[in-house]
Amino acid sequence: MDERQRRSRTASDRPGNTERPDRQRAQRSQTARGQEIRGQGSRTQGTRSQTGRSQASRNPNRRPQTGRPANRRPSARRPQTKRRRRRNLGIRICLTVILIIAAIAAVFLWRRYSPSKEKADLDKYYGIEQEGQLAIVVNNEVVEPKGMIADGKAYIQYEIVRDYINSRFYWDPNENILLYTLPKDMVSVEVGSKDYTVSKDKNSEDYVILKTEGSTAYIALDFVQQYTNIDYEVYDEPERVVIVGDWGEHTVAAVKKDTQVRYQGGVKSPVLSELKKGGEVTVIENEDNWKKVRTKNGFIGYVKNSALKDAEKKNVTRKFEEQEFTNISKDYTINMAWHNVTNSDANSSVLQKIAESKGLTTIAPTWFHVKDTDGNMDSIASTDYVNYAHQANIEVWATIRDFDGGINSYDESYELLSYTSKRETLINQLVAEALQSNIDGINVDFEKISDECGEHYIQFIRELSVRCRQNGLVLSVDNYVPKGFNMQYDRREQGIVADYVVIMGYDEHYAGSPEAGSVASYDFVKEGIEETLKEVPADKVISGIPFFTRLWEETPKTEEELASQKGTEEGEYAMKVESKAYGMTEAKDVVAQAGAEITWDDAAKQNYAKWESGGVTYEIWLEDEKSLEAKLDLMKQNKLAGTAAWALGLEDPNVWQLILKYVN
Repeated sequence: MDERQRRSRTASDRPGNTERPDRQRAQRSQTARGQEIRGQGSRTQGTRSQTGRSQASRNPNRRPQTGRPANRRPSARRPQTKRRRRRNLGIRICLTVILIIAAIAAVFLWRRYSPSKEKADLDKYYGIEQEGQLAIVVNNEVVEPKGMIADGKAYIQYEIVRDYINSRFYWDPNENILLYTLPKDMVSVEVGSKDYTVSKDKNSEDYVILKTEGSTAYIALDFVQQYTNIDYEVYDEPERVVIVGDWGEHTVAAVKKDTQVRYQGGVKSPVLSELKKGGEVTVIENEDNWKKVRTKNGFIGYVKNSALKDAEKKNVTRKFEEQEFTNISKDYTINMAWHNVTNSDANSSVLQKIAESKGLTTIAPTWFHVKDTDGNMDSIASTDYVNYAHQANIEVWATIRDFDGGINSYDESYELLSYTSKRETLINQLVAEALQSNIDGINVDFEKISDECGEHYIQFIRELSVRCRQNGLVLSVDNYVPKGFNMQYDRREQGIVADYVVIMGYDEHYAGSPEAGSVASYDFVKEGIEETLKEVPADKVISGIPFFTRLWEETPKTEEELASQKGTEEGEYAMKVESKAYGMTEAKDVVAQAGAEITWDDAAKQNYAKWESGGVTYEIWLEDEKSLEAKLDLMKQNKLAGTAAWALGLEDPNVWQLILKYVN
């Protein structure tokens, strides 16, 4: 077997060789090329293929033989290799793109869902804007940082104390005096003093109780705590005081692992504080996977549910003896009526008024009027009047007013009540008159109280309640039906310090009203009772009813009138409205004279009449036995202390038998 045949056998016939012929030829071609590069000549083997390769290498111009040389790759292989390379390159590019996308997604998910380590700006969180401000946390709320540390003591601005801690503290900036009302005493503190008085007894502390900066008053928190059921702690970085006074049942939870309190619920929210395993937080509310909590050191924020455990109800209390405001409470249903007495001679009509009534338990003559803004008052009190009433087993609760004689404006009432010395003058005169006349109680009817005057008005009621309590006088306070614009009367505090809170359940539509309507519709009276009961116990509430109504006269406004009123509240009404008040019997007579038909208004629960005469439209919602019964039934349903009517002499005599049915 020659060399060529041996190669052929070796290359293609070797047992177990599975290489393709193309692969075999390529390998032989690579071997031949390698020999040329190393400069090796052909060996003396004399094969045809070697001689051919040697001659070809020595003569580059020689044309190749017709047969395929052993040292050249097949021409069909080149396109196939290029396609494979392109395919491999495409795969590599796709893998690279996928890896890049995966990396971007991983970064995005990490940034979105991984917990942030950003620390919250605590000065901003607590509202601190300048050095020396003391941050304040009260129960579950971060309030304005209106406090300071002085001489090692925490001081809180009066407005914060009043609005968030104890509203019974009262600061008089006009006379630089701090007051606190006790059931039978007044606590008084002057600026810059360590001393204070309770009634006339002097007491002292080892710190200045009240400091001022300009017109701003700061009260030592230790002194506030003396009269308030609170605990507090002061912390640093930043300086803050944490005040707790919401005692009772709370949800608390243990911290089961180290975690963070965040400003809001979410891992990206800034961190307020670190929480250590084993600590405890007060749970304020649940929000999905987070809980809003309060920490002991004054942070209110959010913690993941998974970081807390063993949530449970706990009764949190503090030993504190709070003085109780005692009240005079009658053991019968009160049947009261105001007696509108305008002069001393009118007092003589009391016997007639008593004789015409039935079951009256209380009479309130309008005897006292505030004379001026210095606290002086006018009185037409009569001892004989009181004696006549007492003989009929009727108590006298004399009424004092800030209108209808003497002062008669919001500004004047504010000027009077915003000075401690003026309030004291008025109270001294009022109590002296009451004791001299032997009356049983004082009825306050102040109707000129602005929103700005509210805190001074309720302080007047507190101070008057102390003097009434000291002298055994019943204190009742008249109020409008509760609305958003009269909340400054503070019925809740009245319900604590006064004996009775009276709802004036009338004047729904009043003299000067821009539209005609009922004086006291059923829903109006009902709303007044329901809203008052949200703030005052039922056994202290007296529901006022009207013995009068209003006849309304309506005429269309002229074009000139409408043009002049454009943009005002009056301009919203096309009719010009005037009214006149009538007693129950007179009102019926007016309708009868007009020959008008009376129909029942089921919404107002009143009889109603309407007629026209001389281009004028007349309307009237009558008060009679039927309308009053619906109102009296509301009193009974809600188990109120009683009823009060405005005013004696305006009623139909038949209503007394009806009233007796509900008060007995």
